[in-house]
Amino acid sequence: MTTTGGERAAESVRRPTRQRSAVAAVLAGIDGFRSAQELHALLREGGDKVGLATVYRNLQAMAADGEIDMIRTDEGEAVYRACSTGHHHHLVCRQCGRTVEVEGVAVEAWARSVSTEHGFTDVDHTVEIVGLCTTCSSAGRS
Repeated sequence: MTTTGGERAAESVRRPTRQRSAVAAVLAGIDGFRSAQELHALLREGGDKVGLATVYRNLQAMAADGEIDMIRTDEGEAVYRACSTGHHHHLVCRQCGRTVEVEGVAVEAWARSVSTEHGFTDVDHTVEIVGLCTTCSSAGRS
């Protein structure tokens, strides 16, 4: 899995629109990562007449601006969710999709060290830890 977002741009250069506000509102009201199609369906169920292409466009812009996180599932599908500000990583349940934001002090130090060692600058990184959450692990043992 790969991720983008998490760090907000200092100031978005994009014009706020009704559609972007609607996408942000639906993301704020759900837990976990959702696909553009799922978010589009939730918007339509809520009475918002926004096209699927508009949902995709707004999700991509919001991820690029650091307003939301996007990860790719093992199947390659992009899924999105509202996240806290600042750099962080995720624990993701491969069965139910439950996601927990975590800090990784050791990961940050390692990324700086290996980047410097190889002469890289302006480095960014992502870390996703995928496993089974407590609920899914317990269900599998029952």
